[in-house]
Amino acid sequence: MHIVDRRLNPGGKSLENRQRFLRRAQALVRRAVREQTRDRGIRDMEKGGDVSIPSDGVREPTLRRSSQGGKRDMVLPGNRDFVEGDTIARPGGGGGRGGAEGAPDGGGEDDFRFALSQDEFLDLFLDDLELPDLAKRKVEGIENVEWRRAGYSVSGSPANLALLRTMRNSLSRRIALKRPKGEELLELEREAEALEASAADPVRLAFVRERIAVLDQRRRRIPWIDPIDLRYRQFSPYPRPVAQAVMFCLMDVSGSMTEPMKDLAKRFYALLYIFLKRRYKHVEIVFIRHTHVAAEVDEDTFFHSTETGGTVVSTALEEMRRIVAERFRPNDWNIYAAQASDGDNAPNDKERTGDLLQNAILPVCQYFAYLEVGTEDEPSSLGLGSRPSDLWRTYDALRQEGAPFGMRKVRHRRDIFPVFRELFQKRSEARSAP
Repeated sequence: MHIVDRRLNPGGKSLENRQRFLRRAQALVRRAVREQTRDRGIRDMEKGGDVSIPSDGVREPTLRRSSQGGKRDMVLPGNRDFVEGDTIARPGGGGGRGGAEGAPDGGGEDDFRFALSQDEFLDLFLDDLELPDLAKRKVEGIENVEWRRAGYSVSGSPANLALLRTMRNSLSRRIALKRPKGEELLELEREAEALEASAADPVRLAFVRERIAVLDQRRRRIPWIDPIDLRYRQFSPYPRPVAQAVMFCLMDVSGSMTEPMKDLAKRFYALLYIFLKRRYKHVEIVFIRHTHVAAEVDEDTFFHSTETGGTVVSTALEEMRRIVAERFRPNDWNIYAAQASDGDNAPNDKERTGDLLQNAILPVCQYFAYLEVGTEDEPSSLGLGSRPSDLWRTYDALRQEGAPFGMRKVRHRRDIFPVFRELFQKRSEARSAP
């Protein structure tokens, strides 16, 4: 039998092979994705694109005969040196198929280049990230339900027919009503045939025939399967607890934050926004901008507003505390915060900032991430020593006391992606990393 596929070439016909290739070359593709995203703009963060991986990483294993062992039978043309039965010496040199020599000018094979869709790109980039300690769960909303078994019913869809329960009811009914068995009728029919053949006892023959008629009529009245035997599996919706999370994005937009610094902070928050919306369904994002005053803003204002002013960090923490008290009960919500700043703060605001963070913010937070941005010409980026900022020292003291804190510094946009991964890497993988 031969099966010929005459279907036209539909879109996505090679999807299975494509996914198999991505799984096989996952490490190389993931590294290429991360390297490519370093130079992307904020608006291009979640787009797909072309990536290149070394051609050696896409070669498939093959099976071939080894030239170093084994026995073979071959038919060779005759010549003047050998006759039938002679043993031919094995040629020297390594076995295997030779490859192409490199070009004298250093040329070689091109990298393997292919296109990734948006979903594939994001899945590879965000596959090992998570929000730490996402533990608080609550029954919230009608849509968060799961269907559970809720016994049986006498009506329902044929797809939910409970075959075993139906057959058990049928058997119980047939036993209770004493439905004649097939073996009993078969024995009576054989006895009637024997009596007919011998013609020895006509009275017994008449009795047997009458008995067969009665049992056959009774058997027809009591069916094998009756509608009252049918049972259908029943399912009922049950509310399912879900993990609700809220992420507070606190960004310093004061006069000390230069445009390159703001660009680094916006890149960090753009990655965070894509990560949260891609990986979590029940998550809310609150955007807070602050100078010497703080205010909750929408997404467009957060990323594109040009206002500036002095620097008072405690105003952002105070605004976060107010919003938590009004809208997000800590018992029901997993609360996270991500702050980006250049480390500057008003001298008289240091104690207020530390007190708010230690006594009001960290006790209700599952995790607090702090990103300190700078410029490439700072002493620390040139290999020279630099004095930590006041805000960094304040936060570092709390982190050393065991607070759920993550702190990183970044000076160039190529470092945004490694730093982001370090802050939100899965805890198990972060602990196992050298």
